[in-house]
Amino acid sequence: MKLNKIITTAGLSLGLLLPSIATATPTTFVHLFEWNWQDVAQECEQYLGPKGYAAVQVSPPNEHITGGQWWTRYQPVSYELQSRGGNRAQFIDMVNRCSAAGVDIYVDTLINHMAAGSGTGTAGNSFGNKSFPIYSPQDFHESCTINSSDYGNDRYRVQNCELVGLADLDTASNYVQNTIAAYINDLQAIGVKGLRFDASKHVAASDIQSLMAKVNGSPVVFQEVIDQGGEAVGASEYLSTGLVTEFKYSTELGNTFRNGSLAWLSNFGEGWGFMPSSSAVVFVDNHDNQRGHGGAGNVITFEDGRLYDLANVFMLAYPYGYPKVMSSYDFHGDTDAGGPNVPVHNNGNLECFASNWKCEHRWSYISGGVDFRNNTADNWAVTNWWDNTNNQISFGRGSSGHMAINKEDSTLIATVQTDMAPGQYCNVLKGELSADAKSCSGEVITVNSDGTINLNIGAWDAMAIHKNAKLNTSSVP
Repeated sequence: MKLNKIITTAGLSLGLLLPSIATATPTTFVHLFEWNWQDVAQECEQYLGPKGYAAVQVSPPNEHITGGQWWTRYQPVSYELQSRGGNRAQFIDMVNRCSAAGVDIYVDTLINHMAAGSGTGTAGNSFGNKSFPIYSPQDFHESCTINSSDYGNDRYRVQNCELVGLADLDTASNYVQNTIAAYINDLQAIGVKGLRFDASKHVAASDIQSLMAKVNGSPVVFQEVIDQGGEAVGASEYLSTGLVTEFKYSTELGNTFRNGSLAWLSNFGEGWGFMPSSSAVVFVDNHDNQRGHGGAGNVITFEDGRLYDLANVFMLAYPYGYPKVMSSYDFHGDTDAGGPNVPVHNNGNLECFASNWKCEHRWSYISGGVDFRNNTADNWAVTNWWDNTNNQISFGRGSSGHMAINKEDSTLIATVQTDMAPGQYCNVLKGELSADAKSCSGEVITVNSDGTINLNIGAWDAMAIHKNAKLNTSSVP
């Protein structure tokens, strides 16, 4: 029963199954990949809270192996809160400050394995030969290798052998479950509201269910299950224990935006064979597949510029899943490279957008897309779909909003029907409504008296308007 409550609570609070609401509800979270806790706290206060982001996914906060590569964070040594991100006091400070700003914290949680090899962790603890401060060799499966062919036909090896040589925890063990649950309960006592379970496909769904029975409360849980089809272990097995990453969404959206026609997207989601919307965590890219692995396909990333803008606008406008915005750093082609050596908030300077931190969540088309989603969550359906059979599309969210994307080299000129009230609206992808609602800092879109919009959208551009971005003016054509 507790597990069903997790799904129901998550669905309602994330804007997935929302009743009619009067005000904007946060609907989107962001992965501040490799940000330290002080930077995350400051970002919550200065940007994420004011801009209506629901939550932040942070990198694993527990002790890990030493080294500069990003993946060292994914080789745990203990569950002490001492990592490259900061210490326990800094972590607690971040959780409290983000909570005060209205932003939840989701922790990337490693339940499948511990570190490979031997050495000393970031909190000074020694490890080696499957011996850790909290685990002994009997807490692990016998060493064996997961071969690439196993993913398609050998469930046992996928879930009992070692992922890239990492010591594989016996997650059916009562001691292992109790130890992980104690860590999770500590995080929740601090104020953490959600958990990403890394490498969930390598842990039997029944083990996760048993683990969650030992966890206090009902945190938001989303499980990383890479399933592009034809897998020995399928994503559908994990729907009863929390939300699940829908990697097919990222791959198919990338394929369509790169090589296909946006007109195909009118029934995107379940109509394409994806999991139910209320169970899906979706993203244009994530920290794995933007580096060419972890379910990678024709994935679109920050390196694609305006194409990335437009793909995110679609994701945030279209009513499917719980979207995660990626916030990256420039790894300059080195897929092992850790984060930049400079903080994001650097003595009053914002180290975003150039060759260090990319801060995609601050890009106007993406933050504006979040604003659109927050203000259209009360109309969870696509209305008035229009396309030119190629790469110009427009659709509405009932009377709550309307959007259009032009992924062509010529101007989109068309008159489309909407369910919006007549008037002038701020294109939230390019500007913001003033406090007195009398002006917009960017482009203004007019809804005519008959509910139509005369679209005039430049090449590779987009617009999005919503009911709470309406100018306070009586002039309507």
